[in-house]
Amino acid sequence: MNVVSSVQSLLQGPHGMTVLAVGLGLVLLVVAGLYLAARRSRDETAREMARLTQISERLAQSQADLSEKLAASQAELSGRLAQSQTGVSERLDQLSRRLGDGLAQQTEKTGANLKELEKRLAVIDRAQQTITGLSQQMVSLQDILSNKQSRGAFGEIQLQDLVTAALPPSAYGFQVTLTNGKRADCLLKLPNPPGAIAVDSKFPLESFQALRDAPNEEMRKAAGRTFAADVGTHVRAIAEKYIIPGETADSALMFLPSEAVYAELHANFRNIVEDSFRRRVWIVSPTTLMATLNTVRAVLKDAKMREQAGVIQAEVMKMLDDVGRLDTRVGKLQSHFDLAVKDMREIRISTEKITKKGDKIEALHFDDEAPADDLEPPSPAPHLREV
Repeated sequence: MNVVSSVQSLLQGPHGMTVLAVGLGLVLLVVAGLYLAARRSRDETAREMARLTQISERLAQSQADLSEKLAASQAELSGRLAQSQTGVSERLDQLSRRLGDGLAQQTEKTGANLKELEKRLAVIDRAQQTITGLSQQMVSLQDILSNKQSRGAFGEIQLQDLVTAALPPSAYGFQVTLTNGKRADCLLKLPNPPGAIAVDSKFPLESFQALRDAPNEEMRKAAGRTFAADVGTHVRAIAEKYIIPGETADSALMFLPSEAVYAELHANFRNIVEDSFRRRVWIVSPTTLMATLNTVRAVLKDAKMREQAGVIQAEVMKMLDDVGRLDTRVGKLQSHFDLAVKDMREIRISTEKITKKGDKIEALHFDDEAPADDLEPPSPAPHLREV
């Protein structure tokens, strides 16, 4: 009450109008200051909104560019992985076809070799028939082989014909000199074991012919003893000359180019045959030699097949090593792909966070055009309240 009464008395005094005018001026100044402050705040808010809008647009553009780059990278990585898998499949298919073609070619070669062998056997059969026909002619074996050189040449020629018809050139040699200085008529080159086998083509024809021509039993027995002694001596000579430990096999062959001599030995001189067995000298005729050569050919073929099987096994092991390395590389590629997928997932999470923050910024609302009536009246200045 004292303040109010003091103000009323002041206004009613001689300076009352002056005081009133000063107070109204102060009020107007305060109102103008408040208005200018509010106007400045609205301008700064508008500029901030514009800046935030630009930032949001830039973020949206960056997100779009990043999404395009990630999609392109993922497509490129998927394409490379598909190409790598396609290349691996093609290499495996090519290797399988190569192995199949190799086996097919080997089978064809084997079939061709068998057909060639059949042809050669047919030629040998025809030659044997020709020899049989010649033996029935008037020229006897004694007339043809009148001396040892002719007899040796006949045996060597027949032996050479049989060997060359049954075996490949790399499997034999003629007139081969051994380390002991002795020369074998033929040397069959077999792998160890058994090793090389020497073949001798000489035979005691004179004593056999005397045995065939003996007129009575007493002379036949005497000729038989001579024939047995000659064959036994020849067997011992072959065993001594052509069986060399470490160089040849532990056996040798004595080739008899006459089936008649071979039959006579096995029919009436069994002790000589058994002695040759003990000395590991096998007596063969043209027929049995052909069977022996076929066995030798089978042994050589088996050795060759084992050698080829070893080569194939070595190649298969190399292929398995390549497949192992390929599996390791595919595992590394898979780990890289998994790492890329993980990185893309993390990038996707980051972009989603940025998108959510952008949405929150866009959700903010600032009213730039609020009417003046909605403004709250300014509170009186503290010093006026005190007055």
